[in-house]
Amino acid sequence: MIKKITPFLVLICITCTLHAQSKDEQAVATAVEALRKAMVDGDSVQLDKITDKELTYGHSGGNVQSKAAFIRSFTSGQSDFVTIDLSAQTIQVYGNTAVVRHTLSANTNDGGKPGSVKIAVMTVWQKQKKDWKLIARQAVKLT
Repeated sequence: MIKKITPFLVLICITCTLHAQSKDEQAVATAVEALRKAMVDGDSVQLDKITDKELTYGHSGGNVQSKAAFIRSFTSGQSDFVTIDLSAQTIQVYGNTAVVRHTLSANTNDGGKPGSVKIAVMTVWQKQKKDWKLIARQAVKLT
C-alpha cells in the first residue's frame, strides 16, 4: 500500500512546488510587461510605482542612472520608445528576488531623432510586500 501511495504523494508535492513557482514567475512577467508599457507611454507615475527608490538602471553604452534620472529621461523626451518588443525572455525566481533576461528590440525617437535598438537586457526584481519592484537593470549591445 505504501509503495502505491508514495509516488502519488511525490507527484502532488512536485505539482504544488511548480505551481507556486509559476505563480511568482507570472507575477514577475506581469511586472515586466507593466514596465515595458510605462516606458513606451512615458508614464512617470507607473515608472515610479514599479521601480525601487534605489534603482540602478544601466544602459548598453555604459551610462548608469538613478531612479530620478531614469524617470526624468522619459518625461523630457531624452528617452522616447515608440515601440518595445521583448523576446527570448527567461525568468528565474529565488525567494523574493527574480532575475529576468530578454532581448529588447525597439523603435526610438530619442530627442526627436528616429532610431532603433536591439539589446540584451538583464533586470533584477524584488518582491516588496505584494508587488515586484525593479531594483537593477543592465543592458549590453548585441553583436
